[in-house]
Amino acid sequence: MANLTVTIRDRKGVVWEGAAAAVTGRNVAGAFDVLPEHSNFISIISKKLVIKTADKKIREFNVESGILQVREDKVMIYLGVK
Repeated sequence: MANLTVTIRDRKGVVWEGAAAAVTGRNVAGAFDVLPEHSNFISIISKKLVIKTADKKIREFNVESGILQVREDKVMIYLGVK
């Protein structure tokens, strides 16, 4: 099965980087999942970000505010962006 390539950044640099089976975020409409082969997508996110890594571990990040962008199985997340 294909994986996503995820990079999470804040103003200081890279917070986390790696392969993921899924990314769960939250925007004003509610929770959403990003899976491999997801369409191009961009959203403002908040509250919590959950990464299910390629080796099936769960990584959780508290998010005050940020932007999540998906393009060609690459997920870029920028934290601290209002």
